[in-house]
Amino acid sequence: MKRIFQLLLIISFTTLNLSAQNTVKNDSVTQLNEVIVVDTLTAKKAIGIIPSQTIGATTFANYSPVDFISSINQVSGLYALSGALNTNRITIRGVGSRTLYGTDKLRLYYNNIPITNGTGSSTIEAFDLENLTSIEVIKGPKGTGFGTNLGGVIILNTKQTSNQPTKFTNNTTIGSYGLFKNSLGFTHSQKDFYMTFQYGHMEIDGYRENNRFERDGFLLNTIFKLSDKSEIGLLVNHIDYSAQIASSISQEDFDEDPTQAAFTWRSSKGYEDNNYSLIGLSHTYYANSKLKNTTSLFYTYLDHYEPAPFNILDEYTNGYGFRTLFSGNLAISDNTLAYTFGGELYKDEYSWGTFDNLYQENNGNGSLQGERLSQNKEFRNQINGYATASYSFTNKFTAQLGLNINKTKYDFRDLFNSGATSTSAFRDFKTLFLPSLDVNYAITRTNQLYANVSRGFSNPGLEETLTPDGIINPDIVQETGTNYEIGIKHQSKDNRLKLEVATYIMPIKNLLVAKRVGDNQYIGRNAGKTKHQGIDLDWSYRFNLTNKITISPFISYTYSNHKFVDFTDEEVDEDYSENALTGVPKNKVNSGIQTNFGNGLFVNLTHQYVDEIPLTDANSLYSDSFNLLNIKTGYKNQITEKLRVGLDFGINNLTNKKYAQSVLINATGFGGNAPRYFYPGNTINYFGGVKLTYTL
Repeated sequence: MKRIFQLLLIISFTTLNLSAQNTVKNDSVTQLNEVIVVDTLTAKKAIGIIPSQTIGATTFANYSPVDFISSINQVSGLYALSGALNTNRITIRGVGSRTLYGTDKLRLYYNNIPITNGTGSSTIEAFDLENLTSIEVIKGPKGTGFGTNLGGVIILNTKQTSNQPTKFTNNTTIGSYGLFKNSLGFTHSQKDFYMTFQYGHMEIDGYRENNRFERDGFLLNTIFKLSDKSEIGLLVNHIDYSAQIASSISQEDFDEDPTQAAFTWRSSKGYEDNNYSLIGLSHTYYANSKLKNTTSLFYTYLDHYEPAPFNILDEYTNGYGFRTLFSGNLAISDNTLAYTFGGELYKDEYSWGTFDNLYQENNGNGSLQGERLSQNKEFRNQINGYATASYSFTNKFTAQLGLNINKTKYDFRDLFNSGATSTSAFRDFKTLFLPSLDVNYAITRTNQLYANVSRGFSNPGLEETLTPDGIINPDIVQETGTNYEIGIKHQSKDNRLKLEVATYIMPIKNLLVAKRVGDNQYIGRNAGKTKHQGIDLDWSYRFNLTNKITISPFISYTYSNHKFVDFTDEEVDEDYSENALTGVPKNKVNSGIQTNFGNGLFVNLTHQYVDEIPLTDANSLYSDSFNLLNIKTGYKNQITEKLRVGLDFGINNLTNKKYAQSVLINATGFGGNAPRYFYPGNTINYFGGVKLTYTL
């Protein structure tokens, strides 16, 4: 991989020189530009002068509208593992890699509304890629205005006010494994009002046994302009989806038949059923050219039912809160002081209970709910206060100070047991003060050097806070760490070449480690320290072969050298210090070539390389590395003045590679069964779509 990295640098500096010598301006060239109509200015002001990474239409065009995970995997430093459409785990710079199921240790926002629950868990699979305009990723705890979580922040942006005509769109996609997806949209805008409505339906049987997924949902996004200084917005997003669960399988089962589901999940016909709603009301006020405020009120609801082989989980979560952000600037001497400040309150009420699963007594008909085993409720409160102040000392040098203050409380109530057997408890975590310092130096008009030092934290998840007896563990504390980062950013004057390289080191202490106490049952403990260090590189270039034909190669490279610094597993009395961090590939490459022929025809070729992944803390077992190759081609044409038609066709896993798309670390076999480490990826598969756009 050293040779790969050296080659990337050679290509980068070669094309940098080409762009300086051959500046070509041709307004007639048709190209796949990144289309981002959402205003991310608030987000970028909140995180400071360190750049975030945004993907949008150009990246989405590389993949099927079903393939959310491949799109975000094109971001360097981020690795998303997908066991199924409903089983995803996102890690950023190695943070979150030890989470066994789902995504935590980062914050997820939907149009600046927090959708991460009170313990830090996020479910990106609850959202439809076709409803999004762009995805913004902040790596590490630099996001002062977004919680300063160690993993970072992902902001999902939907369509917002733009000068678009009234139009209807319908996109239908069919494909392998019984895939059918249809998205119907309506957009209308006028001087003082904007509205978009999207309805989507998707169903797919899946590559494996017990793997069917079905989802319906709608998005309503409206903005009313009350005056020249004031506007109000309403966002309503609802998703209803059900998904069968194939679960992970052992090495032997993976080699023999990767399409099979885990035996107990197949026997119980395990699945999950979800109803998720998000309602947000926001108001933006422009006091003057130097001061702006945006305040949002929001409510979220999740109803989740999951029959698993070991029990049946029935839960619901009510979440609500508000978020406000002031941004402005002051003239000081000949320069300007830009500032932001605000706060965010998030509360949720989590109620859950478990029941016996009598599937073994149900004559092969799958799960059957039996007697209640538990009934619990937890109230979770989290408050974030934040402020930044940046000042340009010269026209080239800018510095910024930021501060985030976090306070988290858990109130756990056992409603099933009473008296001496009750496990109710209260946990009030200490207040955290999390500063950051950013500097940015413009070497030239096209080259910037930036650096960041920032503190971050991660809250323990629900299971991590409990002892084996179901009592809140008073000894569990939050993970904390400090990010040290330096990077360079280049963008040529003609916008054809883009290059960004960042290197970082982030020591983390009080590492939260999951301990398995039963089949799919875990508790947490603070077990030591880790050191996250690596390099993120993103490079792209656009070649104008003719006035119409363009070729745009790109490379996203991630080097991860994450290690345990101080980690002893007391259960087996083994010291794993200096071992590679479990669950993270050392090298990841996403690359591709986009070819646009200027007449509506395009061909996109993408490639992903994922290095081997350590599956155990002892580093005694690794997954196999793999390469994936995908291709997508399409054609767009204006049939009439009002009707536009788009056709596309794609092939995923072109070489029919057998690989694990997700892995489970430190798996343990129970009842004499082999450990189940692997979630098989799909074999070669196909998709095709038709998109109609009618403009009134």
